[in-house]
Amino acid sequence: MAHRIRNSKGLSRREFLTGRRAGARGFTLVELMVVISIVVILITMAIPIYNNTIRRSKETVLKQNLFTLRTVIDNYTYDKQKAPQTLQDLVSDGYLRAVPMDPMTNTNQWKTIMEDASQSVNQSEPGIFDVRSTSDKMGLDGTPYSEW
Repeated sequence: MAHRIRNSKGLSRREFLTGRRAGARGFTLVELMVVISIVVILITMAIPIYNNTIRRSKETVLKQNLFTLRTVIDNYTYDKQKAPQTLQDLVSDGYLRAVPMDPMTNTNQWKTIMEDASQSVNQSEPGIFDVRSTSDKMGLDGTPYSEW
């Protein structure tokens, strides 16, 4: 049987180096702090990735809503031989169920661009030619949402 060497505190070499007595269970404060630090580092790396994913999905919804509004404005203009005066005209005439939401501002308020009299199909009533977001934020590609 191997002879155990004990130090001045009566601990074996293993107990002395690990700081644990035989049969002692649990984690030391240092071990817990290391694990918590690693978890915090991983979370701080994941938050920007999560935020960019949310922003990218909002941009996709914005592009789809702008495409839908522009297509419906064109259809209304061709059908009625005049451009709509408001976005609500598209709803009241059955082209849309409701004006889509702008995901960047969380409202259904859009910046409308009116036709010039020279662009108008019906010269007496120029109407909505295009729509844009009212957001003042920048897209992930570096262009403002208000220019999409």
